[in-house]
Amino acid sequence: MDCHKCQGSCHGGKKAGGFLQFLSNKEEPITPGQTLPQLALVGMPNVGKSVLFNALTGTYATVSNYPGTTVEVSRGVFRTAATELAVVDTPGMYSLLPITDEEKVARDLLLKEPIALALHVVDGKNLGRMLPLTFQLIEASLPVMLAVNMMDEAQQLGIEIKGDYLEKELGIPVVTLAAARNVGLRELKSRVAAYVESGNLSRAH
Repeated sequence: MDCHKCQGSCHGGKKAGGFLQFLSNKEEPITPGQTLPQLALVGMPNVGKSVLFNALTGTYATVSNYPGTTVEVSRGVFRTAATELAVVDTPGMYSLLPITDEEKVARDLLLKEPIALALHVVDGKNLGRMLPLTFQLIEASLPVMLAVNMMDEAQQLGIEIKGDYLEKELGIPVVTLAAARNVGLRELKSRVAAYVESGNLSRAH
């Protein structure tokens, strides 16, 4: 996975060429009228994004249709002692190459709105199936953190995931957690807050 350690600064390589060419043809970014740095929760359906959204934002959130669509998007605010961060729960997506209206809205949120951090939430039981989207996010030059959720269910199936090793291999921050059981949420909030407050979360090399 060495080709993913450039954090999106390298646009060479035949394998990524077609995908990166697609991204280079995207429309000009839009300005959503927000002033807070924005965290986007990204991932396939049923990986626990809504649980994480509620854990980060608390009870208050706004739900509205994305402009020009009937697709609903939830927005809230994550507050720390030092700063605030806007949080958007993007619709479930499998790829940055959209097929459904929901995927197109998720892609537009990521590529047209200013994103301070894309938190890619994955199911620890199906990590291999979900990492391709992680690679796409990295290749799109988005700042990415990987949240490996449902670790309790993965462990029950005998699946062992070493977060520190995965972090080193991917070259991005990785947090393992079981959000529904409130396991790992404190570490996740701490690392997100560190990113917001420093502007540069430590990454593995």
